Amino acid sequence: MHILNISEFINAYYIKPILEHEGYNTVNTLTYAIIAIGALYLIYSAFKKYSIKVDRQFVFNTLPFVLLGSTVRVVTDSLDTGVMKPATLLHEFVINSRIYDYGFASSSPGIYIVTAALFLLALFLGRKIKKPEITGWIGIALSIPHLFILLFFVQYPLFVIPILLLAAIPSYIIFRHFKKRNSKSGAANPVPQPDILAGIVGAHALDGAATFIVIDYFSGVSGRAYFEQHVLPSFIGETFNSFFPFYLIKVGIAAAAAYFISSDKDSKDEEKMFICLVLIIIGLAPGIRDALRMMVGA
Repeated sequence: MHILNISEFINAYYIKPILEHEGYNTVNTLTYAIIAIGALYLIYSAFKKYSIKVDRQFVFNTLPFVLLGSTVRVVTDSLDTGVMKPATLLHEFVINSRIYDYGFASSSPGIYIVTAALFLLALFLGRKIKKPEITGWIGIALSIPHLFILLFFVQYPLFVIPILLLAAIPSYIIFRHFKKRNSKSGAANPVPQPDILAGIVGAHALDGAATFIVIDYFSGVSGRAYFEQHVLPSFIGETFNSFFPFYLIKVGIAAAAAYFISSDKDSKDEEKMFICLVLIIIGLAPGIRDALRMMVGA
């Protein structure tokens, strides 16, 4: 009986939310957060051990894999909602092969593990042939087929304009602020650079803006009942009966994080860049996914 109860608990809080795309609950959110913190510590330790430098170029080489993970999720969403049709031979293959039916590989948190594994393989290859820039190009090459798949089903491109504006405005303000501050202080090559700090704010502004536009406005236009999958954002949206406060909170917290990282005199440059990269990924991945999903109406 005790084993049965444990099995039911694991199924209810971990397996079922993945297979049925129910979103997150308090239990799996805390569990995934603990696992993510542990994984990030191990990854950073491995980077130090193998002398992998986390710099500006490393950050830009990582971003295509964020795009990859998000587009794979949207392809899965398109299949689940019936948006995808056999428009080309590639689409027919995707539909008939059912390669995206494996919930662990195409849904959270599995997609993060798969994408991270692909990134590490590309990173290893780049180091092996002594061409680190190839890492980013591999990510782009893997993302292009998924973008091509989704291109045929774009229905609502105009709705992405306010999302991009809401992401670009605070990002530009932060960029100008740090560029001006560095100019006054005489810092020629600050770490993190202004564009990296602006990237933190832009990524989280994109996530908050996409959530706000999709749930508050796009749901009514499309007739689909979109909902926030994460526990805390869902609470904020329900409390204020709008997700605009969630957008403002995301921008505020991201801007504060950028400020504290830039002002940190004790941490090493690579540590600060690694934190910046993690913060960018956390905001950018769901932001891209939500915006793309909205555009195809999935």
